[in-house]
Amino acid sequence: MHEVSGAWRRAARGAGLLTEDGSAVPTIFAEMSALAGRTGALNLGQGFPDDDAPAPVLEAAREAIASGRNQYPPGRGEPDLLAAIAEHQAHWYGIPLDPETEILVTAGATEALAATILALVDGPDDEVVVFEPYYDAYAALVALAGARLVTVPLRWPDFQPDLDRLRAAVTDRTRIILVNDPHNPTGAVFSREVAGEIVRLADRHDAVIVTDEVYEHLTFDQPHVPLSTLPGAADRTLSISSAGKTFSVTGWKVGWISGPAELVRAVLAVKQWLTYVNAGPFQPAVATGLRLPDATFTAIAARLRAGRDTLGAGLRAAGFAVSTPAGSYFTVADAAPLGAVDAAAFCRELPARAGVVAIPLTAFASEAHRDEYATLVRFAACKRPDVLEEASARLAAAF
Repeated sequence: MHEVSGAWRRAARGAGLLTEDGSAVPTIFAEMSALAGRTGALNLGQGFPDDDAPAPVLEAAREAIASGRNQYPPGRGEPDLLAAIAEHQAHWYGIPLDPETEILVTAGATEALAATILALVDGPDDEVVVFEPYYDAYAALVALAGARLVTVPLRWPDFQPDLDRLRAAVTDRTRIILVNDPHNPTGAVFSREVAGEIVRLADRHDAVIVTDEVYEHLTFDQPHVPLSTLPGAADRTLSISSAGKTFSVTGWKVGWISGPAELVRAVLAVKQWLTYVNAGPFQPAVATGLRLPDATFTAIAARLRAGRDTLGAGLRAAGFAVSTPAGSYFTVADAAPLGAVDAAAFCRELPARAGVVAIPLTAFASEAHRDEYATLVRFAACKRPDVLEEASARLAAAF
């Protein structure tokens, strides 16, 4: 049998899926989901919702399928979806975009990230700065591109970075500053001071800012402010988002990237050799979703906020210390008050003890900084109210 090698091995090792001797390491997500299945525990580990998309979005998809829109869409995306994305950015954020040159539809946000990193990074001398803990794909994609991942730790309980550590991380070797805001896995929304420093550093070191904004409509205490709207940011920022989190259609994998035409063109040059195109009948449905009334988006955020509050109250009642998230699907809690010293061990015991599945925050951290998150646990609040209430009751009874 041939030994697997090359870029895949770099990506797998970067994501922590291979040991140095090449042995496969199962992901914590697969392990915890399997544990939920075996024990019947409520799965608050993986971040997918258990409700459905708004009815007009589903009906638009059915209509597109029935009317035969099932073949390859245009390479940049369906023109109506490109127009809807441009309308969305102008309406919500005052960002003017040319739908023909400054927007690209992708197979979810992850493909947009992959194509962007592969397009803009050129080997081991280039660095990509990310905030840690980070969405697990970031390390794999940077490794796939052969570049170096540089992390800036976020601090419990507000998960804002130390600006001196941020300044030390960004250098003339930095090609990309990758910003996930609202942030997965912590639920943080970065302060204006942090956002302004990111833009200042990118300008000083001639770096591209790449923003992962898939939770843009899921903020609870203040409206989302894209980094590209800050003074001096637009010309060096690529903004990425998707329909999956906002409309509860994570399986459709419809995302997009927008920004300066020359940068989007570079991403397209890579993207066309990845999936080429995707999700033909779902693209018109997402266009419908993006044009729904503002009240629809407000209601989606309100439902997630109520879930956050229900879960947070349940975690506090059980004895956890809780970081109240400002956005996203997730709530991070500290299990140290319950006697935990190792979040991974705690999460492996939790299904049997409480009938609830969660994910250790160390799964999203590099080896160098895992000690900073040793007892922190991530719970997904993107579930039905009855599920969150039952999970809260189980946790309170267990502890």
